[in-house]
Amino acid sequence: MSSDETVVSLSGVDVHFESESGSLNPFKDPQTVRAVDDVDLEIAENDVIAIVGESGSGKTTLGKAAVGLQKPTNGTISYRGQDIWKAQKRFSNPDIPFSEIRRSLQIIHQDPESSLNPHKSVRSSLEQPLKKWQTSLGPEDREARILAMLEKVGMSPPHDYAERYPHQLSGGETQRVALIRALLMNPDLILADEAVSALDVSLRVEMMDLMLDLQDSFDTSYLFISHDLSNARYVAEHADGYLGVMYLGELVEFGPAEEVLQNPQHPYTKVLRWATPSLEITDATEPPVRTIDIPDPVDPPSGCRFHTRCPHATAHCRDNAPKSRSTDVPEHRTACYRVDEHSEYWNAEPLEGASLDR
Repeated sequence: MSSDETVVSLSGVDVHFESESGSLNPFKDPQTVRAVDDVDLEIAENDVIAIVGESGSGKTTLGKAAVGLQKPTNGTISYRGQDIWKAQKRFSNPDIPFSEIRRSLQIIHQDPESSLNPHKSVRSSLEQPLKKWQTSLGPEDREARILAMLEKVGMSPPHDYAERYPHQLSGGETQRVALIRALLMNPDLILADEAVSALDVSLRVEMMDLMLDLQDSFDTSYLFISHDLSNARYVAEHADGYLGVMYLGELVEFGPAEEVLQNPQHPYTKVLRWATPSLEITDATEPPVRTIDIPDPVDPPSGCRFHTRCPHATAHCRDNAPKSRSTDVPEHRTACYRVDEHSEYWNAEPLEGASLDR
């Protein structure tokens, strides 16, 4: 259960990258990819927030920004009220040292082997955070804690697994070791970036259940990134958490998971819901979009970025970018004109192939 204490806060965050134009002209200016655009997000203690979207939506970039691994182009990212990047520069004697912020914000990658040294045993990899951050623990105490954690995540006999190297572990076992190492830092927030997508379907639920079980023991928060709505839904609903939907760099819908799934307000959320058969929400055979083509993130559409695909888009959507606004349900907000019955949207001409059907 989350609390009212905010751990990480993002305000007006943009993350833009320069991309090679692909032109043979060396004098042509590089193009800008607006990976994250004007995102506000607050993550509370013991919170679980799942962010879902298509490839290229900006969800991973947003996650990395939230844990201080990606510097924003504009906006501020704060950890317990301390601007992360001002702390990194030791600007004005920060209240919280950057080293403390780095310890408190951890990440589990999609490929956990990439974060584990192939030349170190499981024991050696897990000793590192304890030696650095819990200096009061002696060798015997460190060993006892490592073995207890291995046992807790189902890696038994723990003495055997402690001696193994990454190449001797299955994908699920490697991901468990990565999770243990992150938790041994006693973090306030863990970014789980596609943390279960590489696992067999049969292991995904088991891993997500384990993450949520360990959350109760370590009082940490999760920012769960996934392209799979069924995975995002499972984590967010079982934790009584929140679900965010990203499209071309923008957070287009956010709210309590059950509310977003049962009463989606943004047309793009409805597309994701339609494309997830396990939700068993609709019998429609055709996707609720005018076209399946995804715009180029280097040159996103004007106005609402979803207007080129939206089945309800009007000229107002094409010419004006909607701001995120509250719906009838507390904490549920969306960037769509259709939630405002007084919007000029309702008086505008529908685009070709679109309708104003409510």
